[in-house]
Amino acid sequence: MLRKVVIVGVSLLSLVAACALAWWQWDRFTEANGTFQNLGYVLQWPLFGLAPAYMFWRWHRLRTRPQDPVAAAPPPPPPRPVIDDSGDDELAAYNRYLARLHENQEPR
Repeated sequence: MLRKVVIVGVSLLSLVAACALAWWQWDRFTEANGTFQNLGYVLQWPLFGLAPAYMFWRWHRLRTRPQDPVAAAPPPPPPRPVIDDSGDDELAAYNRYLARLHENQEPR
């Protein structure tokens, strides 16, 4: 419960701080030397302030939705490929060599 209160508090604090920065940028824009960059920041700062609240809402929504039992099950392993090396003696010998190496390999 404390964690949620802290997250909501940080979200509200970031929104208030971002709105204060937007107000400051608006003051800069309305001055004689204000530029359109300041106006852009006026529009962006509130969005930056809403980002933590959106992340908390999205995280909460993902955790509370019911899990699909079919999606939770791991997919079956893919079938092993069948290698037909009957026509190539050199390839068959190489594959036997690799199989022996695999059998004698120490587990990691």
